[in-house]
Amino acid sequence: MNDTPIPPFPTGQQAATATQWTDARARTALRAILDAAIRSAMPAVVLARYLPPRPRGKCVVVGAGKAAASMAAALEEAWPDVELTGCVVTRDGHTTPTRRIKVFEAAHPVPDSRGEDAARAMLAAVSGLGPDDLVIALISGGGSALLELPKPGVSMDDIRAINRALLHSGASIRDMNVVRRHLSAIKGGGLAMAAAPARVVTLAISDVPGDDPLTIASGPTVMDPTTPADALSILAHYGITMSDAVRDALVQTAPDTHMPQAEFTLISTPLMALQAAAITAREYGLNALILGDALEGESRDAGTIMAGIALSTRLHGLPVAGPAVLLSGGETTVTINPSGPPPGRGGRNTEFLLAMATALHEQPGIWAIAADSDGIDGTEDAAGAIITPDTLPRARALGCDPRHYLRAHDSYSMFQQTGDLVMTGPTLTNVNDIRAVLVT
Repeated sequence: MNDTPIPPFPTGQQAATATQWTDARARTALRAILDAAIRSAMPAVVLARYLPPRPRGKCVVVGAGKAAASMAAALEEAWPDVELTGCVVTRDGHTTPTRRIKVFEAAHPVPDSRGEDAARAMLAAVSGLGPDDLVIALISGGGSALLELPKPGVSMDDIRAINRALLHSGASIRDMNVVRRHLSAIKGGGLAMAAAPARVVTLAISDVPGDDPLTIASGPTVMDPTTPADALSILAHYGITMSDAVRDALVQTAPDTHMPQAEFTLISTPLMALQAAAITAREYGLNALILGDALEGESRDAGTIMAGIALSTRLHGLPVAGPAVLLSGGETTVTINPSGPPPGRGGRNTEFLLAMATALHEQPGIWAIAADSDGIDGTEDAAGAIITPDTLPRARALGCDPRHYLRAHDSYSMFQQTGDLVMTGPTLTNVNDIRAVLVT
């Protein structure tokens, strides 16, 4: 992340002059806007103010997600004199040093046996507690894959196969997590039930549209009102085949209605991050408009729509007069045709940007950045990318056909050649995707 001071920018009539916006300055502004959004969601910045009163009994810490380790470290820093035990699980490469809380690493986005080991360790850590004890659950995006304990009769291979199929189907994160919950012994409130009668306080960083507590990491401390029939309907809707073990588990499992009361607090959300981004945009002399924090849909379709909104801003001053930045969050999807060729390298943010650049047809005065706030777009090492008015001609000069890369879901490869990838490394937080479109 870029911590350099924001350079001054003229305001008023000078700020409205398009010629003031060079390519270098636009890139600098967009990166500063992205960094401000991510920085606002860092656990070290926000977690301490949401901590509950210290318990009379034990304090056990559990958690899952891409921000789980940094949340654990922030908790240790805030409570240096409290005896803390327990463990959290995070994605490979997203850990941070802790002294009292053990950190597991596991695979993402497809679960592995290390996530199962972490789940069993958490259930053991919260067992046998009493009403004077406190369980703090640190939950963030990515926990659905990182924390896994298959229900009896379901194997980890079954879980992995269903996860792969869902990831390629174009299913929303909400639908994906309905299925995940009903195949898991720890999601959908399973962790909270194991901790009863201890007090359970969940501190969560949201990465999902609508900030639904049940969808964030598949709600290990949240009662699940959906049914196994809902999960079967979702699998049928997306044409996903399942093993006999999965089908039997979903047909035979009845919902558990004896969920203990648990407290749930959002400490950081996509909207909070976009609001921080808007403050930085205004410091650059830009009119900031938040279009929404829960935009979903196919990545390439969303990119085309955003190009149209940017053009309206550029040509007509609607929905906001320039110079302006259009901010949005949420999670788009990339649907892979199972009968088509293997996809190339790319994530939802780079595919969104490549579609947007293609739809803009080299329109001057429009730049955009899109990145996953956790620093990893899909499975690649880039957070996202930047597009500029000359993205397409620069790509063609290198022998790249942008439409070919878009069709092949190979957006990462094209932006790698043009030098437009955004590399942050793991940020140790996760408030979903951040998109900013700068229009003069």
